[in-house]
Amino acid sequence: MSNSADSPGTGSSQGSGPARPRRVRPVRILTLAVFALAGLIFFTSFHTAKGTNIRTDTSLLKLSDLIQERSRKNKELDESNAALRGDVESLAESDDGSTKAQDDKLAGLEKNAGTRPLKGRAITVTLNDAPPNATAKLPGYPEPQPDYLVIHQQDLQAVVNALWHGGARGIKVMDQRLISTSAVRCVGNTLILQGRVYSPPYKITAVGDPEKLQKALADSPAIQNYMVYVNVYGLGWKVTDDGTVTLPGYTGTVDLHYAEPLAPSAGR
Repeated sequence: MSNSADSPGTGSSQGSGPARPRRVRPVRILTLAVFALAGLIFFTSFHTAKGTNIRTDTSLLKLSDLIQERSRKNKELDESNAALRGDVESLAESDDGSTKAQDDKLAGLEKNAGTRPLKGRAITVTLNDAPPNATAKLPGYPEPQPDYLVIHQQDLQAVVNALWHGGARGIKVMDQRLISTSAVRCVGNTLILQGRVYSPPYKITAVGDPEKLQKALADSPAIQNYMVYVNVYGLGWKVTDDGTVTLPGYTGTVDLHYAEPLAPSAGR
């Protein structure tokens, strides 16, 4: 028996009822959806770029560029604040009604607080990252991991702590004077100090007895550990006697910022 009447597309008029509607295959719906999405992406990209090369357009600042710009702005504000503070102090000293003894006491407090310039013999410690292609220089040591080749926060803190322990009368990190509330913090391989960002090499200058300062550096267990990485992987380490230098006074804000407990909510 022939089944041509039941085969689609034969052109036969024979059949038991009306012809069934054509079913749209799911694959065709999916294809249409893909083309529609691609068109939307192209339109969005064109509208965003507006004729520029998104990949290479220098007007689209990277996050690092924004951080550097904010750091420069903070430096400018610090310098402006220092100039205004100097003007205010000059006006206050011209007729403040204080005695010479009171003025001398205030000057001593400002000196100890680090807000006045400090002159004296000094040494400078310079820390730097190792070359990116560094390998182990001594037998028995593993090949370096990325963390082995960069300066970390604890390295900077170890130097600062050793210098204080060695009797430093004042310390400057990069171009900023440290005070009692200063925090040396690193994010990645950059230093964040009092609102400004620095990249290595890092320079730490301390005013004090050079021999005592260098002895304190040599006796520090943390620095002794750092020196292993200097000798094996090539981290930078340099100590120089600077003779007589003048450290700048701290020019930033001296206001304390601290956390406060939240007030209890009503009904609890």
